[in-house]
Amino acid sequence: MKINWDYIKFGFLIILVSFLFAFSSQRNAQRFLVSKEVVFLEDGNHFISYSTVNKLLIQNNEEVTSVAKEILDLNEMERRLNTNPMVSKAEVFVTVDGILGAKIKQRKPIARVAALTPFYIDEEGMEMPLSDEHAARVPIITGNTAINYKSIKTLLLKIKEDHFLKNQIVGIQIEENDNLIFYLRVYDLKIDFGKPENIDKKFQNFKAFYQKTLKDSTISDYNLINLKLDNQVVGTKK
Repeated sequence: MKINWDYIKFGFLIILVSFLFAFSSQRNAQRFLVSKEVVFLEDGNHFISYSTVNKLLIQNNEEVTSVAKEILDLNEMERRLNTNPMVSKAEVFVTVDGILGAKIKQRKPIARVAALTPFYIDEEGMEMPLSDEHAARVPIITGNTAINYKSIKTLLLKIKEDHFLKNQIVGIQIEENDNLIFYLRVYDLKIDFGKPENIDKKFQNFKAFYQKTLKDSTISDYNLINLKLDNQVVGTKK
């Protein structure tokens, strides 16, 4: 019977490659980490510090260079990071050259609630604790603070995303009937916004009134602007 040496060579090659791959993987797993690298996915102020992230990555006060790659539990590290109240999403990985990396996406405050224990509201309308690292420049909510903040999430996001509104509106008072009163940064002027509905139209009316009275230098004559009426703005003078 004729021996097919091509098949034998091919089989031997597969065995050799498999052995080298397994040997390389084993040697790689036995290596120690060389450093850590933390990356915040978006620029800006950090509500969680690098040191806090580092402690959540490697616990028990271990030095990163004393940890072997084979004993790492990346899923557990991600779980610890994702349970931090400042973190929206975390991804942990190890590079081929032994660097333990973490990519961090932070939660973003859009308002601060002046409750007995103050807290932020994030972009999902969820409560978020204050940070020791940074104080966000966002509107302060007062009044009836025991509400479902998802009901005003859309309004808060529009304020955050609009340069004019973000610079002007510094306070929001929530009344018992869910009526909203805005306070401005510069002028002693209250905005009676009503309920958080017809938001775009109301903000459009407010901007028009603001620009007109600013242009004719009468804005300081008013102490209240009512936006609750359809297609009109009612200003009350001092």
